[in-house]
Amino acid sequence: MSGQDINKIAGAILLAVLTAVSIGQFGKILFGGGHGHHGEAEEIAIRIDLGEETAAPVAAEEPGLEPIAPLLAAASVDNGASLSSRCTACHTFDEGGANRVGPNLYNIIGQPRAAKDGFSYSDALIDSGAEWSYEDMNAFLAGPAQYARGTKMNFAGLRKATDRADLIVYMRSLSGSPVPLP
Repeated sequence: MSGQDINKIAGAILLAVLTAVSIGQFGKILFGGGHGHHGEAEEIAIRIDLGEETAAPVAAEEPGLEPIAPLLAAASVDNGASLSSRCTACHTFDEGGANRVGPNLYNIIGQPRAAKDGFSYSDALIDSGAEWSYEDMNAFLAGPAQYARGTKMNFAGLRKATDRADLIVYMRSLSGSPVPLP
């Protein structure tokens, strides 16, 4: 086999990989993965999962994930409300609001996971059985697919811990009896 043949094979493999990644990213943008708005830079994460799929959520505090409790005291409900606009294509936030592609998120903090009536949750959340604590919500919002392997939620996550804190205090405010801050 000549050097030119090897180059052709390597080029074909590289082209196939780039095509697959491009199609995946285009699909995310087209079908709900592009969550930026008003000229903000899109946060795009490319995930390659080589491990087994499991229905159990990972630990709330993943290595490298900044604890959310210290950030909640200074978090902005108004900025969280603004950030929630990224979620409204799939979720509602009002009391008694309808489920959409995702469940209604009113009064979610401190409530059992996968418990909103009338929504078909993935086994990844049904099997967890725990409540949405501040740290669990932080880990979920950082990367839903990493937190709950097998979740139906197609969202890359919020990279900035301050954005997650703002969104969490906003969701906390959507309750007749908000869970006390840690």
